[in-house]
Amino acid sequence: MRTLTFDHKGTAISARTRDGDGPPLVILPGVMADAATWQPVVDGITLPNPVIVINRRGRTPSGPLGAGYTVRTEIDDLHQVLDALGEPAHLFGWSYGALIAADAATERGGLRTLTLYEPVAHPFAPEAVPLLREAIGRGDLDRAVEIVNTTVSGFSAEYVAALRQDPVWQVLRPLAAPLADELAAIDDHRPAYEKYRDIAPPVTLLLGELNEDAVPYGIAFAPFAQALPQAQVVRLPSQGHLAHAQAPRLLAETITEVLATAE
Repeated sequence: MRTLTFDHKGTAISARTRDGDGPPLVILPGVMADAATWQPVVDGITLPNPVIVINRRGRTPSGPLGAGYTVRTEIDDLHQVLDALGEPAHLFGWSYGALIAADAATERGGLRTLTLYEPVAHPFAPEAVPLLREAIGRGDLDRAVEIVNTTVSGFSAEYVAALRQDPVWQVLRPLAAPLADELAAIDDHRPAYEKYRDIAPPVTLLLGELNEDAVPYGIAFAPFAQALPQAQVVRLPSQGHLAHAQAPRLLAETITEVLATAE
């Protein structure tokens, strides 16, 4: 793996890159994740294609979210990366990254495929934003990680207590730092649902089987599925929103199959 750096109006956007042959696959993670946390998925993708995992703003070594941060900021960052590649790419987005990818796809041609794993959109946990602002404002990232797992994702206190004992907790703490601004941006944004049916490349929607019709991710998924009647819907067996962490091989195999079918 090597690191690529893209400049967007003075802000560095970094990406981990696995070299290869063929059209590149660009992976855009959501909140509480970065390129490193997606490495097990990359390792399981058996296609020869290059794989580029973007470290969105707010993740080292990319730059900060910046003043006036919105979903539009992220869409423009993604356009910058895709333009710099110089050839049509496969685009995969997870959660917040899937929202960004979907709206970006309405504004550009040339994508080979678009794969969206449980995109989220307004209204999405607006009640968590003031709680997160307060915790992050006083530097309590442990509390921020707790809030995102309980108030946002709906996990139990017992789940969070066990997570605190896992080494991954120390990975999650710095990833929580931009969380309040990211969730506020999601809640302020209105997806371009009316344009989704005009997205030309093959579209795949991934849904964790455990989240179907469930709050919050299954409920957030439904409007995207309705707005994308051309999409193939693939359910990940025995999974929820975190297959990249809990079943990376399964997710990698699913991504591999989507791209191989398109090729």
